[in-house]
Amino acid sequence: MTRALVVCAHGTNNPQGQAVVRSIVAQVARRRPDLTVREAYVDVQQPELPQVVNDLAAQHDSVVVVPLLLSSGFHTEVDVAQAVAAHPHAHAAPALGPHALLAQVLVDRLVDAGATLNAPVVLAVAGSSRAAGATDAERMRDLLAERWAGTVALGYLAARQPSVDDAVRVVAAEHGGDPGAVVVASYLMGSGFFHDRLTGLGARVSAPLGDDPRLAELVLRRFEGVDS
Repeated sequence: MTRALVVCAHGTNNPQGQAVVRSIVAQVARRRPDLTVREAYVDVQQPELPQVVNDLAAQHDSVVVVPLLLSSGFHTEVDVAQAVAAHPHAHAAPALGPHALLAQVLVDRLVDAGATLNAPVVLAVAGSSRAAGATDAERMRDLLAERWAGTVALGYLAARQPSVDDAVRVVAAEHGGDPGAVVVASYLMGSGFFHDRLTGLGARVSAPLGDDPRLAELVLRRFEGVDS
């Protein structure tokens, strides 16, 4: 039985963000030489997901699309779902988040940014108009809060409220009024439009998740249907 794994990212014009995806795909391929591993995108970049799935489905007994996305939303519920619907042996795994491994990466990024474990944090998520996306964001906040001694609030970069800006102001007001006391946890895959917006908030901002090996591990867990 031949199996293929499609790592499906959103797509970005940012070269650093593009490099992150390529690195994760390469890590997955190195870990699983028994699989055909390909990258695909739902927006901005090529190759487009439907074409990749069509090509692989014609050559393999099983194709699994793992969204390199941090929550459910339009892209998982529409783009990914439609890409696999035409092929009975093609399936979609859940988005990467929420997951405890991602919470561990967030903690490490916060510490790398100079945050102490009792510092107040705003978890900055991209946001989705879909209810499942909001549920995933709230669960991710809870997972981070379980591993962080300080306050952990949630802020959205689009689609929902509170905005990251408002969340930083509220948390700062609860901790002496200084936005510099708040650390923003960038719950984003890599550099790009959304991460650039975080740098003007007057708060420290952690680096994006990036190509941490734990993301490649999580891709393979999603591929195999292992959630723990």
